Order: sequence, then C-alpha cells, then structure tokens
Amino acid sequence: MPEPVLPATARTLLARTARVQRDGRAPSLVAGVVRDGGPVWSAGRGDVDEPHTDVQYRLGSISKTVTAVAVMRLRDEGRLGLDDLLDRHLPGTPFGDRSVGQLLSHLAGAAAESPGGWWERVPGGSLADLGLAGEHVVLGEARRFHYSNLGFGLLGELLARVRGRSWADVVTAEVLGPLGMTRTTTRPSGRAAQGHAVHPWADVVLPEPEHDAGVMAAAGQLWATLADLARFAVFLLGDTGDVLSPATLEEMAVPAGVDPSSPAWSAYGLGLQVLRVDGRTLTGHGGSMPGFLAGVFVDREEGTGGVSLANTTSGLDALVPGLLADLRAAEPRVVEPWVPSPAPVPLEQLGIWYWGPAPLALRALPGGLLHLGPLPGRAGRASRFRRRDDGTWVGLDGYYAGEPLRIAADHLDLGTFVFTRTPYDPAAPVPGGVDEAGWGLPR
Repeated sequence: MPEPVLPATARTLLARTARVQRDGRAPSLVAGVVRDGGPVWSAGRGDVDEPHTDVQYRLGSISKTVTAVAVMRLRDEGRLGLDDLLDRHLPGTPFGDRSVGQLLSHLAGAAAESPGGWWERVPGGSLADLGLAGEHVVLGEARRFHYSNLGFGLLGELLARVRGRSWADVVTAEVLGPLGMTRTTTRPSGRAAQGHAVHPWADVVLPEPEHDAGVMAAAGQLWATLADLARFAVFLLGDTGDVLSPATLEEMAVPAGVDPSSPAWSAYGLGLQVLRVDGRTLTGHGGSMPGFLAGVFVDREEGTGGVSLANTTSGLDALVPGLLADLRAAEPRVVEPWVPSPAPVPLEQLGIWYWGPAPLALRALPGGLLHLGPLPGRAGRASRFRRRDDGTWVGLDGYYAGEPLRIAADHLDLGTFVFTRTPYDPAAPVPGGVDEAGWGLPR
C-alpha cells in the first residue's frame, strides 16, 4: 500500500478542494491524488455521502479515453490500423474517407455534436437514427483539431461492429473489468449523485436530466466513483496490466499537431488530452455533462495523478492541476540514484558533432537511448533516438521524430542532414560540398 500524504500536505490539499467547492458553488465535490500505485489522499466536500470514494458521478468525456483504450486494443490485436479508413470497418457514413486515427485525435473534421436534439440531455438512438449526411463533415481531413463528440460516437459503433457486441459490453469486459473498476457503469447504479445546475445569480439548484445516450454513449455516458477514477489514474501512470501495453499507452499520449517543446500548450493524442501547465506535462481527460464535471490527469514524470468529481453543470475552477502542484511542492519526488550503465554505441561516437557551423552533442541516455541536441545555453533541435533491428536509429520525439539516424565513422546522416566532427568537414559527404579554400575572411 502506498504511504498516505503527510498531515500538512493533506491540509493543503483539503484547503484547495474546499475553496474550489465553495467558490464554484458545487453541491458536492470529491477529489483525490494517487502516488506509488494507489490513492494517498481524498476528500469530499458539500452534500456527499460517506464513504465519499464510493459515490458515483458522471464522467462525461473521460468516457472517450476508455473508448480509445478499447480501440487501441483492436489495433494491437491486428484487427484494424490507425490509418484504416472508417468505411473499412463502419461503412455507410459520410466519414468513410477519414481514418480511425483521425477520429481518435479529433482530426477527422467531424461536426462537434451529433445532429438532432442536444444529445447530452435527450435519449439517444442508433447510428441510423442520427441521419448523418455530408453537412456533418465540417472540415477537411487532418486540416485542424476540431473536438468532436460525434467522432467518438462513431468509434463506439466501430467497436460494437468489430467485436460483435455493444460498446458497453466491450469496454466493461476489456477495460473496466480487468482494471477492477467494478463501480463504473453506463448508467447510475447504487449510491450516485444527482446532477444539478446552479443558478448564476442565486444559491438555488435545478436537477439535470439523465438518459441513455444510445450511439453517443461512447462520448460521455460512463459513471464512476472516486475510487474507480483513481484506479484509472494509476492506469494512465503505466500500471496497465493486461489491458494495454505500456508502449501503446505512451503512443496515445503523444500530442498531435502541437510542438511539445513550447513552454505552454494544450493538445490531444489518441483519446487523451495532453496539457502543459507551469512547466509540467499532464496527461488525461476532463469531462462535463449536464449536472456533472470531472477530471483525471497524471504527471508521468512525477509519478502522481489527481482526480475530481462534482455534480454541477459549470462554474468550477480546474482543481486537479492545482492538487498536483500542491503535492509536488509539499512532497517532491525523490528520484532514483544515478548508476553507471553501458553506452549503446562506442564512446568515440559520442560528443560534439556539427550541423554546418552549429555544435550539437550526442550523448547516451539510460535505457539504451541516444540524445542529439544543442549545447547548454544554445537554441536548436533536440530528439531522442532508439536503436532499430537493422542497426540504424529512429527519432522518438522533437523535429526528428520518426526520422532515421545512421552513424558513420566521420559523420551522422539524419534525414538528409549530415553532421560532421568539425564544421563542414571537407572529408565528410556534406551535401553541396565544401569550398576548397576553406574557412577565412570574406572574398
């Protein structure tokens, strides 16, 4: 069992939670943090039964991440590819020329909402009932990020068609059950909070309706307790069990269409939101449905996660990033000690290399990786590389993600760029050649 937070830390976390609940006027709010594989603190504020960790709230769009995990399981089984066009697995929609990966990343150009009544507040039907047409394709493929609840409704139907059973049965059997999330259901079950809207100018509430969303359920219908959502946070930190490989989870967390070297950004991977907050990268998802707000985000570098659930339609400040910042400040992670490890390449291949006149350092990293990047204090491109079976290396991130690196005796060949041991080494195969007169004053 993980060690609980220190009493002073618990007070700090409770103080933040209490202020968010009061200032946001949430009828009830439950929150918690996880570390070392399990919950280490939680609290309930407002009108919430005890134990507060076992009261269901609606997850909203966190359901999308659960759906995405189930889709990625199909990919890992070889049942589909992320580049497969939707028509291959779900024929007959106007999105047939858009890919599974584009739908997962909100890059398919699908309308934000499904046609008809407001799907979050009225009963839903089948895919055919939506009456999808060309007008519901609102953007070209891969043109820009456009958040789409409709897109995840389609992914839920894809799951059902490929597996031969309902979306609910698939995610329960393949994701929720194996993770031990037995109090996560498609409709409220047992002890569950009533969703409320809070009047903007008075301290009175209005109950919000709850229905079966039909084909749109995959976009936001799941209900869960704080304990179950904390288990999902642990999953996002890498305790994936038999549900998904850690490598696939890491793939889902890669931002699409955003440069993650920027100091502040918000992006989306494959069913996962990826945020840069105060210099930290947080991975997870937020959720909202009429009457409910939810959040689960993890700091994978720190090994911590935060969860929150409230029964209000709007008005709460973001709580989870603040909880993670409080935890990090009060009880910073003590990293593992450095120990020597063998270099993945001969030592003479490491050190300074030049791209033209710009010096960069090639160094070994733990885990058999290489890193090529600018010297301290200098700007430039940086990437990590992993060795491939053929002896070349492939970029994992940054500008050279996916690009091949070949290491020769006198140069590096990286995506047509040639790096040499001295600036524009005339003995190396520099593209365009090197002036025979060499370095000197302008002529």
